[in-house]
Amino acid sequence: MTKTLPPQEPGQVPAPAHPRFRREPLPWQHPKPTHEDPEALARVEEILRSPGYLQADEDVEFLGLDETRGVRLQIDYLKAELLLEKHGIEHTVVVFGSTRIPEPNAAEAKVAALRAQLDLDPEDTELQSRLRVAERIRAKSHYYDVARELGELVGKSGGGPGDCRLVVMTGGGPGMMEAANRGAHDVGNKTIGLNITLPHEQYPNPYVTPDLCFRFHYFALRKLHFLLRTRALVAFPGGYGTLDELFETLTLVQTRKIAPVPIVLVGEAFWRKAIDVDFLVEEGVIDEEDRELFWYAETAEDIWNGILSWHEVNGTPLPAGS
Repeated sequence: MTKTLPPQEPGQVPAPAHPRFRREPLPWQHPKPTHEDPEALARVEEILRSPGYLQADEDVEFLGLDETRGVRLQIDYLKAELLLEKHGIEHTVVVFGSTRIPEPNAAEAKVAALRAQLDLDPEDTELQSRLRVAERIRAKSHYYDVARELGELVGKSGGGPGDCRLVVMTGGGPGMMEAANRGAHDVGNKTIGLNITLPHEQYPNPYVTPDLCFRFHYFALRKLHFLLRTRALVAFPGGYGTLDELFETLTLVQTRKIAPVPIVLVGEAFWRKAIDVDFLVEEGVIDEEDRELFWYAETAEDIWNGILSWHEVNGTPLPAGS
């Protein structure tokens, strides 16, 4: 039975309506009664199950269409952007390098294990090859410590752990990236990892700040976030992924598509063999001045002091810390 309300006095202000509930339901709050149409409820249930009725932002199949790629590109960019702003991230030092170069103890253990296997079968050519590679990895594993120390130096910059004006950003994986994130984590600072969705299982390294570990669908949007806030790019010895990010940044700076930033190649002996820049200059495919877009370094202090010096000369000083 409907409750009759007392008449409203002239000039009386009614109480605010409840933000959600009504005293009387609206007609569409209940399905059509079966006594009016026995098949009505079944038809309504069929409508509710239809993909067309699913709200667009909850419809995964719809969001996966070629036609909705533009929307996916937008949200792939926007989620990370909003969270970076929320945490007060202003600038980054981006660190790349091989995922295959572990910390020295792990590299040494891998060599020891392969040697033990080879002792049991000295003529195994595959084991011989794997041992040679493991020894080369071990020779480069000291760069893990260099990257970790660099992460500490960046993490100590500015006013302490709560100062997020400048933080370490990596691809969020193992190896050199893990080391850089780990160094910042060691001194209690926030640190960022940008993972990418791949067709096989993967895990981020454990030293990325949980709220700042992002997983992108599109490489292009991930690359954009690597460069939007960067104040330096530091490349440790690495493979295709490292070369990709390095050459892309060099090209953007060369063409002045982005403002110049410090680009540091760590491990001169490795990089001079991996990229013969002098040959490219001699062949005329790059200019002499393009050789000056980067420099080599070996230690964390050299890397960090070089970056600070570059920005002082450029008129864009960085927070150096204590």
